[in-house]
Amino acid sequence: MAASAAPKNYSRIGDNAFKDVEKINSELFTLTYGAIVTQLMKDYEDVEAVNTQLEKMGYNIGVRIIEEFLARSGLGRCSDFRETSEVLAKVGLKMFLGITAQVQNFDSTKNEFSLILDENPLAEFVELPENCG
Repeated sequence: MAASAAPKNYSRIGDNAFKDVEKINSELFTLTYGAIVTQLMKDYEDVEAVNTQLEKMGYNIGVRIIEEFLARSGLGRCSDFRETSEVLAKVGLKMFLGITAQVQNFDSTKNEFSLILDENPLAEFVELPENCG
């Protein structure tokens, strides 16, 4: 009978990945993001339109980040969607933002889940109008 493989310690892998990735000043990054959100709010004056633009930007950035993640993480293919969620929460977010997330709220088909952030560094310098808070 073959021994089962030990579960991967994604927190440790994420910490190692974070140490190895080139860093930029976190305040510069969060200030830049805050300035983008502020400018979008001025340009569109509609929360739904701003969210649409942020979603488009996030998708495009995400596609590029996935390529870098795959190239730098050294992780192989995930065995299932649950493992994918753990890799994203513990390695991917750690690698690029220096944070981790909790995986929660899998739907009944196991095709969707939520990543719950204890802290969101991108919200640090974002000022939203009163009606959006």
